[in-house]
Amino acid sequence: MNELYNILSNESCSLAILIDPDKTSSESQLKGLTDKLNALKPDFIFVGGSTVDQKDFDLCIQSLKELCSLPIVIFPGSSNQISEKADGILFLSLLSGRNPDYLIGHQIRSAHRLKRMDIEVIPTAYLLIDGGKTSAVAYVSQTTPIPTDQTTIALNTSIAGEMMGMKAIFLDAGSGAENSVPTEMVKEIHTHTTIPVIVGGGIKTIDQYEAMKEAGANLVVIGNKIEEDSNFLLDLLNITKKERFTSKET
Repeated sequence: MNELYNILSNESCSLAILIDPDKTSSESQLKGLTDKLNALKPDFIFVGGSTVDQKDFDLCIQSLKELCSLPIVIFPGSSNQISEKADGILFLSLLSGRNPDYLIGHQIRSAHRLKRMDIEVIPTAYLLIDGGKTSAVAYVSQTTPIPTDQTTIALNTSIAGEMMGMKAIFLDAGSGAENSVPTEMVKEIHTHTTIPVIVGGGIKTIDQYEAMKEAGANLVVIGNKIEEDSNFLLDLLNITKKERFTSKET
């Protein structure tokens, strides 16, 4: 069962929209958002957050499954954020930090439940990169992000993740980041590893989205910008329409 991973591994850049149940609480908010998502048709919807409780998490995924047919992938903030209603989960290990609970503790607590579920599990090396402000994940996990000028540390951590058997690398500047992951860092990691590179956090413009694609990201994740302005989904729709038209011409 590798349908989601096959999409993620595609050489052409994919798009994921991140929904935090804590910030999309009302049914009307979710309905308005999914109407635009159904038009855009991103490759994935990610669901998760650093402080979401189990009840809100389950309700969000259930509502999304009723409102759209897009693949829903869990981007977990803790071992409680698991649902058999999802299509897949990024089985994250926070390799950039040294907190054992986020390196392996939450994974152990969720492993038996996940094993019984019919969802695709993607082992993912999770690297937190400094986004210019303290993110929720840095605060909750009590880990220090990798500085943006320390590309070698990020690269070596990514290579270690690949050697440990991870199937993807997630470079995250964190929710509400002032700055995105540097494109130079993305390019170096893409060049020197062979597994898909996911990039998120601080991506607020079409130019940034395009720059991440050019740098070699397999998947670009956009979340906080959508929470601030859901019409940004329409800007992305215009871009993807052009891309699809161009690919047909060639």
